Amino acid sequence: MNWLKNFVRPKLQKLVGGGKDIPENLWNKCPECSQMIFHRDLEKNLHVCQHCGYHMRLTAKGRLDMLFDNAEYQTVQIAETIDDPLKFRDRRKYVDRLKESRDKTGEDDALMVAHGNMGGLGVVVAALGFEFMGGSMGIAVGEGLLTAARLAVVQDAPLIVVPSSGGARMQEGIHSLMQMTRTTIAVEEVREAGLPYIVVLADPTTGGVSASFAMLGDIAIAEPGAVIGFAGARVIEQTIRETLPEGFQRSEYLLDHGMVDMVVHRTELRDTLIRVLSLLRNRKPAAEVLAMPALPPNIHPPGKDA
Repeated sequence: MNWLKNFVRPKLQKLVGGGKDIPENLWNKCPECSQMIFHRDLEKNLHVCQHCGYHMRLTAKGRLDMLFDNAEYQTVQIAETIDDPLKFRDRRKYVDRLKESRDKTGEDDALMVAHGNMGGLGVVVAALGFEFMGGSMGIAVGEGLLTAARLAVVQDAPLIVVPSSGGARMQEGIHSLMQMTRTTIAVEEVREAGLPYIVVLADPTTGGVSASFAMLGDIAIAEPGAVIGFAGARVIEQTIRETLPEGFQRSEYLLDHGMVDMVVHRTELRDTLIRVLSLLRNRKPAAEVLAMPALPPNIHPPGKDA
């Protein structure tokens, strides 16, 4: 018996008038603890389970809404790229998979780039959405990272990247692997301009994305429980024929082993980023600099012989 469909839904329909349709997605089930969460409570808590603290995946747009002041920002149009350079087909045509993801998400590809203010400071943010073909990196994502980096340089603004990806997009073959180099160059352009490059590692961050721009941050922040690595744990176990430690490739494990700088709860992430940015971008002293008075002739500084 489905409790939600057979009991809760009819009661809600009766309460609001019977004839009105009630959306199917009023309740969400936590993948970790299996507790049911009302959709408004889930949105209010930034898609973090209020029962066990499990961090569910956010869309790229959800990331931007969460980070920018008052959810106000301007998205950046990424230059058009070749959709299907290899005319790839497996069980389905690649172009059909692209169309399906575009219809589902309303976005052209997995990456969204936007600029605006965060805590009053101008920033550029690039966020990957796992809902678009697993957040995989193809030509369009590489172009988007390069666009974000160059926009940050032009605006003299920090660049924040939020990866959530299964890695390079296999349907684009070598073209997708070449984006590892392009995104690394994009990061170097930001660094050469003396600007902060901060990465927020979300679940999951794997494959060619983790092997390129995702692990190059000046400061690496991870969300709790996020899977971060290159190859999957099962593949590693089969290769080395050993059992991996508990929590291997989770953000907390990486923090203990010096691979990330912080693990920050999503509800504290925005405030943490604002604090870090203010420290990195505040080039003026916190108070007025006072000149030290000259010492009298008969008094010598400490460590100086009379």
